[in-house]
Amino acid sequence: MNQGEGARRSFVDVDYDEAMRRAAALVPVLRERAARAEVAREMPKETLEDLHRTGLLRFHQPRRWGGMELPFVGLFDIPAEVARGCASTGWNVANLAVHHWMLALYDERAQDEVWSKNPDAVIASGIAYPQGRGRRVDGGFVISGHWNFSSGIDASDWNMLAVMVRDSDRVVDHRMCLVPRSEYEIVDDWHVLGMRSTGSKSVRVRDLFVPEHRALSMYLARGGGEFPGARANPSPLYRVPLSAFGTHCLAGSGMGNAQAALELTIEAIRERSTSYTAMRMRDFQAVQLRVAGAGAKVDAARLIIRADCLEGARIAEEGRAPTIEEKLRVKRNVAYAMELCTEAVDSLHALAGANGIYDAYPIQRLFRDQHALTGHIGFSWDAQAAPWGLVILGGEFTNPIL
Repeated sequence: MNQGEGARRSFVDVDYDEAMRRAAALVPVLRERAARAEVAREMPKETLEDLHRTGLLRFHQPRRWGGMELPFVGLFDIPAEVARGCASTGWNVANLAVHHWMLALYDERAQDEVWSKNPDAVIASGIAYPQGRGRRVDGGFVISGHWNFSSGIDASDWNMLAVMVRDSDRVVDHRMCLVPRSEYEIVDDWHVLGMRSTGSKSVRVRDLFVPEHRALSMYLARGGGEFPGARANPSPLYRVPLSAFGTHCLAGSGMGNAQAALELTIEAIRERSTSYTAMRMRDFQAVQLRVAGAGAKVDAARLIIRADCLEGARIAEEGRAPTIEEKLRVKRNVAYAMELCTEAVDSLHALAGANGIYDAYPIQRLFRDQHALTGHIGFSWDAQAAPWGLVILGGEFTNPIL
């Protein structure tokens, strides 16, 4: 995309309802592109152009840079709507849009370095801190690492790479380091079961210098207004704690995928008879119950995640940071909600019978995508539920970035 074109593009007048209309309008074309996108193992250029044209990667970018700066719940709702068309696209919208939100937390110099040149700049990430290591030097940090799952990396101009900063053997900081495309290597290892068109390849750097203003300490992004960009971006939107709510955007992909499975199943059953009895499938009570159960799980999951997002926004507007119990509760909830979505998709895939094994049958891809996306650590029930249980029972849980 021409940088001059991006610099002229503004979405400050796009409100929540209009953003959701734009997301819904993309659903049919994303469904049509999904199979081809999966073969390509990256987001199609036409889809990226659509996302730039509609501004759907900039819904949490500050208005002063031409972004929408929508209410926090858009973090979940917009990717969920996009994912009704394609789970991989919904995932990339979540990832790439949340990085605009994150960049608003950085030093103003970093924001200017990226957005003054191109406010449509695409930013990928490698979020696993143990995969990166850093040491402090004059003026910044020297980092090295190999990070998996850098979604949307082929289209990206920048990358946010997570590192643990050490002083000898002691970890003294956790930083997200903003690095331009010319300074990192893309490793094409994305050969996977599902979510193929996210293009979530690996990224590698070695002994790279990152200036201080492009290395955000995550200890300042735990809720409240201590982050470096607070003076320029005072909205409560940017005071919601990243570490507690970072996976709620990605949950939109699983939510939209489950909703799509429900919609496509209903559409198929309305027109379908069984192969062996010629009876209408909709007349079987077992089919009715299975569809109803899946619908209830999808609705329940949506309510759980949206309630968390609304509560996170409310707490930020109160001018306080959430308690550790509140942070762990929303992390527990998002994992549980994704379990509900996966149960719904599994039930609907089973209902497809032998049709569900064909590549040409859309539910097959949705089934694979659901199981691929729920491999994210943020959706692991074991990993996310136990800490809340420990704290609520009187134990102590320590996580420096939380």
